[in-house]
Amino acid sequence: MAKEIASYNEDSIKSLDWKEHIRMRPGMYIGKLGDGSAFDDGIYVLIKEVMDNSIDEFMMGAGKKIEVQVKEGVVSIRDYGRGIPLGKVVEVVSKINTGGKYDSEAFKKSIGLNGVGTKAVNALAVNFKVIAYRDGQSKTAEFSRGELVKESKVEKTTGANGTYVEFRPDDTIFKKYHFVHEYIDRMLWNYAFLNTGLTLTFNGQTYKSDNGLKDLLEKNITGEILYPIIHLRGEDIELAMTHSNEHFSEEYYSYVNGQYTTQGGTHQTAFREAIVKTIREFYKKDFDPTDVRKSIVAAISVRVQEPVFESQTKTKLGSQDVAPGGQSMRSFIGDFIKQQFDNYLHKNPETARAIEAKILANERERKELSGIQKLARERAKKSSLHNKKLRDCRVHLDDAKNPRAHETTIFICEGDSASGSITKTRDVNTQAVFSLKGKPLNSFGLGKKVVYENEEFNLLQAALNIENGLDELRYNNVVLATDADVDGMHIRLLLLTFFLQFFPDLVKNNHVYILQTPLFRVRNKKETAYCYSDEERKAAIAKLGPKPEITRFKGLGEISPDEFKHFIGKDIRLEPVLLDQQSSIQQLLSYYMGKNTQDRQEFIIDNLRVEVDAEEELLKIS
Repeated sequence: MAKEIASYNEDSIKSLDWKEHIRMRPGMYIGKLGDGSAFDDGIYVLIKEVMDNSIDEFMMGAGKKIEVQVKEGVVSIRDYGRGIPLGKVVEVVSKINTGGKYDSEAFKKSIGLNGVGTKAVNALAVNFKVIAYRDGQSKTAEFSRGELVKESKVEKTTGANGTYVEFRPDDTIFKKYHFVHEYIDRMLWNYAFLNTGLTLTFNGQTYKSDNGLKDLLEKNITGEILYPIIHLRGEDIELAMTHSNEHFSEEYYSYVNGQYTTQGGTHQTAFREAIVKTIREFYKKDFDPTDVRKSIVAAISVRVQEPVFESQTKTKLGSQDVAPGGQSMRSFIGDFIKQQFDNYLHKNPETARAIEAKILANERERKELSGIQKLARERAKKSSLHNKKLRDCRVHLDDAKNPRAHETTIFICEGDSASGSITKTRDVNTQAVFSLKGKPLNSFGLGKKVVYENEEFNLLQAALNIENGLDELRYNNVVLATDADVDGMHIRLLLLTFFLQFFPDLVKNNHVYILQTPLFRVRNKKETAYCYSDEERKAAIAKLGPKPEITRFKGLGEISPDEFKHFIGKDIRLEPVLLDQQSSIQQLLSYYMGKNTQDRQEFIIDNLRVEVDAEEELLKIS
């Protein structure tokens, strides 16, 4: 029977007003929604959109302080800039394509240029308030989901010039959202590093930098560096760099007009090329680019007029010819590095010798590994054709034009049972599954050779496509899906050791997560509740009535495919793996994965009784 064709007429054509369109298609404006578990989830983009306006005021020389508070799901941001013109307060936050940044003289190198940012925050907030303070007068407007609910007249005030914005994200859009303090902390530190002289506060903590990107590297680098950080500044460009003794790959922090471009772009590419070219010319040797850049840790910031990004969330610069003076990005950055970096090497011969020694050491190691790498790649290619360790997805992170690229996820599972359940219920477009065979090797203290010699590590590296860094990473989220028992925890720890030892950027850039699966299923004849903690179990029992059926899940393999779809779908719970920026990765690994130490023994003894008591309590109700 032929399928009936849907009608298509004048009534099919609809025009949405600005707030309806933002609420219907939020991903176009803020990227993915998420629940706050990931650093690029929408609730942090909402904060950033408001912050960017305040930063632009500082850039214009108006206001040297920004105060941020996040309490009980409500965000408030107060700057001390010029304040929104009082007659335009409502329009600026509720009328699309309205703002003060279209005049390039007023905001020459602004972050947000399209007049959308604050409107998106307004439309996606259940409550939104804005107060403008200007020359002894103020005006307040309040909204709910983009609809104006209250507007004050212009009133006298003693408040200093500036703008106050307060909002609560709409929990019908951001389901069960929560703010992770570390993500906001990192965001504000980036603002401080890129805007020397600016003071920010967050829930009472102060953020301030005097040395810009040099401070950024000092805060983010863990462990020993090969030579003092090189810090160079010019008009509209700043860079800092060194080589680390603890890194096997490259690590970059790149920014455009204060925006953290986590996916790099033309400015980062130009920097990488210019460093290699300048070093080759300085030493008069045709070094291999990988030997020059291996173990480099660098930060670069540029300011340009009307930058072109590859998405509304501005994580990758696409501009080619927007550098000052109409230069190409490659010429602008290349000329600066050629002159300033070359001069630095001539004036600092000890650093120059250290860089050359590092490059030569990298070259020797590369040649020693070359034969092993070739065989390992061939094995990985053959394995991917003939076994089922990797059940791949259709979309990958490098599909820049695909709006779902940021959703790409690979679940790393132990054994076929868990991976089988996930495979049967996953979204084949964006979710891949990698099945481990037994426990991974403890890689602490081992050289890079083990990545190629160990079959599991070699195939995992190939699946993620991270052999040469994160530039070609195939999945945005790398999720460890292991059982919540002793063996599962051990496997999780061994995988984290592998990533931190050889690919620390994967963790530092917030790509690694732990899959949270329920500990209990509580059900009666009408309703089922899945509980992730003992508190949730007790609440479910109270809700479902006396004597419901209670099941204690002891492993992922015990959860049926039909049930698993609830835990890896839109309600997925992911716990981010976060690094303490004050800790050395090598010290961290040595403590947990090195030889048995007195400190670790005492830590285990102190915490063992608590774990045993908790497990005994859970067994009673199984």
